[in-house]
Amino acid sequence: MSDDPTRVREFFGARAADWDSRFPDDGPAYAAAVAELGLRPGGSVLDAGCGTGRALPPLRAAVGPSGTVVGVDLTPEMLERAVLAGRGGADGGTLLLADVGRLPVRDGALDAVFGAGLVSHLANPAEGLRELARVVRPGGRLALFHPIGRAALAARHGRALSPDDLRAEPRLRPLLAGAGWRLVDYVDEDTRYLALSVREG
Repeated sequence: MSDDPTRVREFFGARAADWDSRFPDDGPAYAAAVAELGLRPGGSVLDAGCGTGRALPPLRAAVGPSGTVVGVDLTPEMLERAVLAGRGGADGGTLLLADVGRLPVRDGALDAVFGAGLVSHLANPAEGLRELARVVRPGGRLALFHPIGRAALAARHGRALSPDDLRAEPRLRPLLAGAGWRLVDYVDEDTRYLALSVREG
């Protein structure tokens, strides 16, 4: 289910202060997912919907001091927590308050995009994924990630797993294809969700 930006800001703004303490053990899962992007020193990567910036340190480690890491989020409170946690600047990345659907990034500027828990919060998932494709060079990669799988996440929220979930492979693959991405790997296990795609064109 997609969300409008105001609701997303309100939801995450109210939860920003204790977000990291609610999920203290996710760090290794983030680092493992970042490793799957195949980033190289000097590369450029966007953390789309970066939240408190948990992916920013492993992204920075992957591209090194000469690389570019940008974290974008709609919610000011989440970005404030990222700064307080020391995940901005040289140790993490440049933090921008912006909508993933309208990125202040030039066409083809990036090697990769990392998006944790992103797709279900996009106001228009097809347009959002197209915008991510716009800012990535042909052959660049997209990682859609969550530290637990769809079934475990649904159980956490007291819901049944829905076939209408945008993250389900039969729904996600054509959605990505229509936005300029080719899904190349898909893992949905209790301990990890990761959909890796390559930018076509």
